[in-house]
Amino acid sequence: MLTVTDLEAGYGSIKVLRGIGFTVPAGKVVALLGGNGAGKTTTMKTIAGIVAATAGQVEFDGRRIEREPSHRIFARGLALVPQGRELFPEMTVIENLELGGLARRSTTEIAAGIAGVFAQFPRLAERAHQRAATLSGGEQQMLATGRALMSRPKLLLLDEPTTGLGPLIVAELIRIVRELNRGGQTILLVEQNVRMALAVADYVYIIRTGEIVAESEAAKLSDRDEMFRSYLG
Repeated sequence: MLTVTDLEAGYGSIKVLRGIGFTVPAGKVVALLGGNGAGKTTTMKTIAGIVAATAGQVEFDGRRIEREPSHRIFARGLALVPQGRELFPEMTVIENLELGGLARRSTTEIAAGIAGVFAQFPRLAERAHQRAATLSGGEQQMLATGRALMSRPKLLLLDEPTTGLGPLIVAELIRIVRELNRGGQTILLVEQNVRMALAVADYVYIIRTGEIVAESEAAKLSDRDEMFRSYLG
């Protein structure tokens, strides 16, 4: 579904990505792991069209997208749940979800989408009319994910979903990612939480200083693996 080849990107004169490449097959969960400053978030933003690629290519669902604007990439079926969630804090849960469903064709479809999100995240249904700013960190992550799911994406990008969350909420997110994938959702996950990533991923790539330095089937790894000690430290 997604093929990244020799991708380069950065900010001004600072090159962050140095020719990375990886694939995300349809129906799979692929994890991109790395430490702070490795280039994980830049990778996600470049795929989503928020940061401009300076070289290489991104092919999504059979089409080159590395030169397309972010709104067109979104319309093609790629949705990003950004690091830090980036909700509209003064808007309610329902209003945030409605924004995520703007690509749907009718209010009936939007309502059906919200019902689907509430079925997936019952806690959000209980807080439907609360402002996003009043939610806990875990609830905000659920809302950010639900907002992305409102667009019915072919590929869901999750950027550091466990940041700042306690073990119980991380366990809940693991359950949610597994459930989404069992329902057919393709997912690219960026994480520093190795244990969480290995619990949900089919395949793992490790990025360091803007380059892919290792890869493996997730089932063959553990968070004590020598590869992680070498590359994630």
